[in-house]
Amino acid sequence: MVASATAAATAGAKPQPALLHHSACKGTIYLTFDTGSQSQAGLIADTLNRHKIKATFFLANEKTVNGDYSLDPSWSAYWKARVAEGHAVGSHTFDHDVLAKDGANGTILVKPGFGAHAGKIISLTPAQYCEEIKRVDQRFVELTGKHLDPIWRAPAGRTTPRTLAAAQACGYAHVGWAPAGFSGDELSSTAYPNAVLLQKSLRDLRDGDIFVAHMGIWSRKEAWAPANLEPLISGLEQKGYCFATLREHPDYLSQFKPSSKHP
Repeated sequence: MVASATAAATAGAKPQPALLHHSACKGTIYLTFDTGSQSQAGLIADTLNRHKIKATFFLANEKTVNGDYSLDPSWSAYWKARVAEGHAVGSHTFDHDVLAKDGANGTILVKPGFGAHAGKIISLTPAQYCEEIKRVDQRFVELTGKHLDPIWRAPAGRTTPRTLAAAQACGYAHVGWAPAGFSGDELSSTAYPNAVLLQKSLRDLRDGDIFVAHMGIWSRKEAWAPANLEPLISGLEQKGYCFATLREHPDYLSQFKPSSKHP
């Protein structure tokens, strides 16, 4: 799940404030959460509900602290609740397929984090790569009765023009994050304590920025969300910021039109 610095710089351009937020808002921040160990899933949902905030979730079928997987039937109620609350939900590829590189003859080499080929480099055609994105939608329909939104996020944020084109061909637009929007929750809590990460986010986030955090990280000893999510949201609210899902981000408005290729 380690994020790449290159991917962090690929997030959306600044929005047009008049289109996105109430006149009382200084600007809009787009909170996004990628699946992970799911240790913070309940806390994230409770915090967003308490602040009446809508966010965007990106789902992969990842092993959780409960011993199951985040797209197992045991998570159906959780995801149904997020849909009912109005959050946006996109794909993070089914097996958390981290891009290795573009291969020969138009193929794409990936390293799945989970599934039958976990930890091994495998070669996919663009159509097969697209299927890995769409598999999340298929499972999400089984769990919730609803389709995903037509957006996806590459694991670790790693993309190439080939992967972006493959995804766009089957109706999915890629969403990165702003440089200031990297929460740092994947980093060592010794080298990057929560207080330092929180201060950086509150100092650097600006109108239109897409923020990314995970729903639990196995490797971080001091979890990010319990210490930082509430003060981050409260601090941004005190600065006059509002929050929205990526359905309202100007870079993705056209992706949500009825004419979209997505089912």
